[in-house]
Amino acid sequence: MLKKIILLVMLLLITGCAPKNYKLLQDKSIDSSNSDGAASVSQSYDGNIPAKIDYRILKNDRLAITIYQHPDLIPPNSNGILVDSNGDISLPLIHRVHVAGLTQTEAAKMLERRYSKYLRNPALNLEVLNKRIYVLGEVKKPGPIKVDKEYMTILQAIASAGDLTDHAVRNNIIVISTDANGKMHMRRLDLTNFNKLQASNIIIKPNDIIYVQPDSSKEFKLNTTNMVYPLQLISNIVSPFATVKALTD
Repeated sequence: MLKKIILLVMLLLITGCAPKNYKLLQDKSIDSSNSDGAASVSQSYDGNIPAKIDYRILKNDRLAITIYQHPDLIPPNSNGILVDSNGDISLPLIHRVHVAGLTQTEAAKMLERRYSKYLRNPALNLEVLNKRIYVLGEVKKPGPIKVDKEYMTILQAIASAGDLTDHAVRNNIIVISTDANGKMHMRRLDLTNFNKLQASNIIIKPNDIIYVQPDSSKEFKLNTTNMVYPLQLISNIVSPFATVKALTD
């Protein structure tokens, strides 16, 4: 009887009962990959950082605006000035101004032109305060990462997230980007192969999402945990009855 129970437990562990969606962002190319879920990477990129990457202001962004010669005109605000759902901001003297879709430089020059009607030398600085990238999955500190420049590299982003965990699939890092039209694009990066990494687009821009998949050993560990708990529960329920029977016998 004991042998049958052991065989049953081993069979359940092998077949597994982990949810099928444990690994996120799956597609057909990953289904035909190796056991760790790694797919081959094919990129047409020369490895050079683009000459110019300009972040464009979005609705619901928050802006810090400073007019150098008139710092009291727009009081400092740690939360910044909200770009509303129409893509506008409201400022002293010039009132409502549409800034969504402009780069930080374009918006600053436009505001300088507007203020030049009222102020002498209205040179100003404009910065988006809420630029973030998001790192999910097998990193030590998943979550949003503040970006205080136009872009980061994939390695800088992972370093900011505390590095990869021992269960991370390192040759199939997934990056999700959204273009100006709201269309999502996915690419994969192989951190284990320098030549492939050098030939890939390793630039991460604000609002990009990085997902690091777990390897098969993490999935097996989850399967084991899912099986051990109900077996322990059954054992705890059966144990008193077995003890009473042993004593009565």
